[in-house]
Amino acid sequence: MTIVYGIPNCDTVKKARTWLAKHGHDHVFHDLKKQGVPSEQLTRWVRTAGWEKLLNRKGTTWRKLDATTQAAVVDAASAEALMRANPSVIKRPVVDWGPDITVGFDAADWAGRV
Repeated sequence: MTIVYGIPNCDTVKKARTWLAKHGHDHVFHDLKKQGVPSEQLTRWVRTAGWEKLLNRKGTTWRKLDATTQAAVVDAASAEALMRANPSVIKRPVVDWGPDITVGFDAADWAGRV
């Protein structure tokens, strides 16, 4: 079963979920704010995609962090700690397709999966 991890009011997550529904691909939605960040999954995402790709440095949450907190993110461990404490700093959506994951929404990439 495909699991879409994100925040329901995120425009990119909305587009991704709409795209999946339009293409008849069933999925389960996991709300990172309400249900939290699954620790074992976060570790897998960082290992698979890399913490640099997973950490959304362009978003509002990142920009609102003080410079000291931002500067402290220097490796996978520090990035994971920040993402656990602030789920909104995770680039969305993270989609668990079963054997692999994707970060962000890319219709062209996803077309080969459904």
